[in-house]
Amino acid sequence: MKPRDAVSLISKIREKTNRYIISEMAKYGVDDIAISHGDIIFALFHSPRLTMADIAKRIDKDKSTVTALVDKLVRLGYVTKERDSVDSRVVYVALTPRGEELKPVFETISQQMLEVFYFDISDQEKEELLRILMKIHHNF
Repeated sequence: MKPRDAVSLISKIREKTNRYIISEMAKYGVDDIAISHGDIIFALFHSPRLTMADIAKRIDKDKSTVTALVDKLVRLGYVTKERDSVDSRVVYVALTPRGEELKPVFETISQQMLEVFYFDISDQEKEELLRILMKIHHNF
């Protein structure tokens, strides 16, 4: 396999994964958010209150992109924004009850996706794949 073929394959896997997630979310009636919105919601499942800067770091997006994504999530009722009482430049984001309702949906879809992803792959192959992916990640 040529290096260019590997890049193309990685791109195709990412595209298929995104399509899978969107399709599964639609089955649960969640069709108003994109993958990038899901990244923010997922981050908030692990830390119930984050600053915009923290979200930007966690999902590896610039602050202006995160602001636009969070603003849409606010309009849709999934999150709230609140300014810090001491430093008004700091904005906190938290899930609303509607956003919290997505947790079991996200968990189910994540589990299903992992089952598809690792179908017919041995534990040894999983470890090797993870090791190689970590190396690639660190290269950047």
